[in-house]
Amino acid sequence: METETLALAQEIDFSMWALFARATLTVKLVMILLIVASFWSWSIIIQKTINYRAARREAERFDRAFWSGEPLDELFDQIGPEPAGNSQRIFAAGMIEWRRSHRDDGGMIAGAHARIDRSMDVAVAKEADTLQNGLQVLATVGSTAPFVGLFGTVWGIMHAFINIAEQQNTNLAVVAPGIAEALLATGLGLLAAIPAVVFYNKLNADSDRIIAGYEAFADEFATILSRQLDS
Repeated sequence: METETLALAQEIDFSMWALFARATLTVKLVMILLIVASFWSWSIIIQKTINYRAARREAERFDRAFWSGEPLDELFDQIGPEPAGNSQRIFAAGMIEWRRSHRDDGGMIAGAHARIDRSMDVAVAKEADTLQNGLQVLATVGSTAPFVGLFGTVWGIMHAFINIAEQQNTNLAVVAPGIAEALLATGLGLLAAIPAVVFYNKLNADSDRIIAGYEAFADEFATILSRQLDS
């Protein structure tokens, strides 16, 4: 009997594709959903990693240009009112409001300092939204994927026990395939969730540092313009 059981177990294909192919429709849908979620998460991770590196490089280049001693009006004329860089757009928002606040006689319109601050705050908020867009997907995948996988496992094990009852056979060779197919769903859930959680924490911290740099620059720039207004 044991020899027949061993021979039967050896005949069963336990490869990933075979486990997927033998799973019930519900478990297959769960697996497909988790695989799609994993690919979606990795696409966001790669895209955000590239974007954050580019944002840091752009901020460093603009910071050098800003503090090079070149007149701010000339720097603004070079980059234009609609620049491509994130830091440049914050600078441009402040300069546009600065120029709009000048009267024809050369004086300043009342409340210029507050309007410049608000303009740059809005620009910083827009850049923050752009940087953090997509991170909520990683948070959602990281928090829900294990439970989705667990649902697939519970459903698969339930189906396996139903088959056992119908066949009235508790032989391990009969039980093992159904259990293995069910556990594959949990494995895929963890495979999707772990990278999503790890990189969500990392990317969220990276975006916070970049945004803090934008806010610090906006405050410094507002201070410079405030001095000119007071003078």
